[in-house]
Amino acid sequence: MPIALGRLRVLKPGRLRWLRALAWMIALFFICIATFGASMEIIQQLIPKSELGLRFLGHCIGVLIMLGIYSLLVRLGEARWPTELAIRPAPFEPFSGAVIGAAMFTVVMAVLAGCGLYHVTYTGPASAWAAAGKAIEAGVVEELAVRGIMLRLLWRAFGPGPAFLVSALAFGGSHLFNPESSLLAAICVMLEAGIMLGAFYALTGRLWMSIGVHAAWNFTQGYLFGAAVSGTELGPAIARSVPSPDLPSWLSGGAFGPEASLPALVVCTAVGAAVLWRAWTLGMLRSHSDTNEPRALAPSLSQPATACV
Repeated sequence: MPIALGRLRVLKPGRLRWLRALAWMIALFFICIATFGASMEIIQQLIPKSELGLRFLGHCIGVLIMLGIYSLLVRLGEARWPTELAIRPAPFEPFSGAVIGAAMFTVVMAVLAGCGLYHVTYTGPASAWAAAGKAIEAGVVEELAVRGIMLRLLWRAFGPGPAFLVSALAFGGSHLFNPESSLLAAICVMLEAGIMLGAFYALTGRLWMSIGVHAAWNFTQGYLFGAAVSGTELGPAIARSVPSPDLPSWLSGGAFGPEASLPALVVCTAVGAAVLWRAWTLGMLRSHSDTNEPRALAPSLSQPATACV
């Protein structure tokens, strides 16, 4: 199904619709991020750092609150329940995305290790709670903010081309502030994830697969292989992966992590291009007009809330 861009209330057709879409994008972004940040601040104060299982649950509660606030705001501002968060596909699509994300990173690490760019050492059993919680948080928060809000509403305002370009630039640019980052690392993230994750959203019309790919990539990278995740650590890991100090960082990604490596750039960009091409051939990249956008994308006010989160 095509992405539900929204066409009622704030986004109704008429004068300066593009400007209303931009203003709505900014409002949604900051309200959702602020709500999530405040929720996590409270949750972290209530749960001791030693209770890793409870802290994982806290991450899950925080992202559920953010999803709920987004759904409520979309209902009020766009007169629809967000089909991008439809419940029925939720069990299958995140799992499918997780398989894809884990497989992609495993291929990348196989190339890096096979070419001597990385050294991987198994270190033994370790708790997965911290890594899983942070991976789920990054997957949900970043996909909702960058794809569900920014990409969707830029698409409504200017069409799919500018929406993909600007949202990918923003996603890559946001990683410039990470530890050990560089302009090259940001460009790699923009090309690899910025386009690919948006392509999964365009293909399915929902955020679940993008969330699954994003979260599984981070978890596989940080926990299963113990590599740096965008310059940071997710917590305890069952292995430790470090780049070869004798080889250039543009090949291995350096201290930022494998995302900034040449193999990751090739693998992820290829997957993103394939998914984007599939979405194009299915007609999912059209600038949806108000007449050809499916009725289900803008349900009446009497539609029950049980259809979506």
